[in-house]
Amino acid sequence: MTSGFLRNGRVRAGGVVLAIFVLVGALRDLLLKWYGVDPFSVDYDNLHASPGTNGHWLGTTISGQDVFAQLIAGARGSITVGLLSGVLATVLAVLIGVTSGFLGGPVDHALNSATNVVLTLPSFAMTLIVAGYLGSAGGAEEPAIGLVVMAILIGIFEWPSGARYLRSQTMSLRSRDFTMATKMTGESTARLIVVEVLPHLTGIISAMFLRAVVAGIFAEASLNFLGVATQGTISWGTMIANAQTQGALTYGWWWWFLAPGLCIALIGTATALINFGLDEVTNPRLRTANRAVVRAHARKARELQAAGDAA
Repeated sequence: MTSGFLRNGRVRAGGVVLAIFVLVGALRDLLLKWYGVDPFSVDYDNLHASPGTNGHWLGTTISGQDVFAQLIAGARGSITVGLLSGVLATVLAVLIGVTSGFLGGPVDHALNSATNVVLTLPSFAMTLIVAGYLGSAGGAEEPAIGLVVMAILIGIFEWPSGARYLRSQTMSLRSRDFTMATKMTGESTARLIVVEVLPHLTGIISAMFLRAVVAGIFAEASLNFLGVATQGTISWGTMIANAQTQGALTYGWWWWFLAPGLCIALIGTATALINFGLDEVTNPRLRTANRAVVRAHARKARELQAAGDAA
């Protein structure tokens, strides 16, 4: 499965794009040192300068701060929020969904009821309310929280849909012959879940994690746009929020908000490509359908070529 996964063109394309952004976030300090511009420094001679002006590759903000430097610095903030919230949401979904589906009975009833309660809540609205409350708790005029706190809040409200799906899949796997046979040998419940159930859910969990990462990045940008800022840090969300509040949209300073917006869109596209590739590798029906489409196109091309030769 791993070799087929790596051979998939969509997975490779999405993986390359995603790896580039992760490397930019990990090597932020080295890249900023190479670029030679501090993201917080102000160039008073080049306020809201267009791209390419006096060494500013992507222009500057209304405060004279370099957009490209902020883009590099913001990669770590946005990706950190996405990864942390994605890990938290996925871990909660696996723990609650798989446990509920495999154990059944009162445990399933309690966990499933809790999942349904959280699922009925508007997740983004709840995140916004709690983040706004925590950010204003210190008496600040504008609510502000840390990246880790924001990631935790996003992850807490992101897990229910994944847990519900994993529960249904686990209930199906629990009744399979191989699971029942292993259970009859006296294996513990924990070992049954780890050895017999989780390996069959790897593809689903991977897709769930990627979806949660993108949802976390989108939520971080949306929260910043709506005024819940992160303290003392730069992220793509804070860049877009600052561009909106300081008139970039009104005055047409497109380079300020377009760059972080494109980065967020590219990460969303990359994870979607990886998920599509993962579906093709793990779903035999999709593989068969894709081969049928390729054969149909090849047959059509041969027919057109034969018709052209006959003419």
